[in-house]
Amino acid sequence: MPKKPKNEHSELSGEFTEDGVTVLVDIFRPAGTNNDWRLEVITQEEDLIEWEEPFATDREAFDEFLATVARDGIRSFLEDDEPSIH
Repeated sequence: MPKKPKNEHSELSGEFTEDGVTVLVDIFRPAGTNNDWRLEVITQEEDLIEWEEPFATDREAFDEFLATVARDGIRSFLEDDEPSIH
C-alpha cells in the first residue's frame, strides 16, 4: 500500500474565530518541495471547503481566506448545503 505523502503546514494555519464561529484554516503543500500552497477551511461540523487554485505563497493563501471572510462573512462557510469550492 503506497504511503500518503506528508504535507508541510504553514505557520499561518490554525483556528480562526469571528462572530462566534470558529473554523480551521489549513494551508499546506507537499513536504520538502517548493510547490504552491493549497488552502482548505474545515468547519466545526467537519465540512471541507477547498480552493481549486493553488497559491504561490502561504501569505497569499491566508490573505485570500481573510478577503473571503471580509467579503462574504465567516458564516458563508456554514450556509452551503453542498461542498464548496472557491
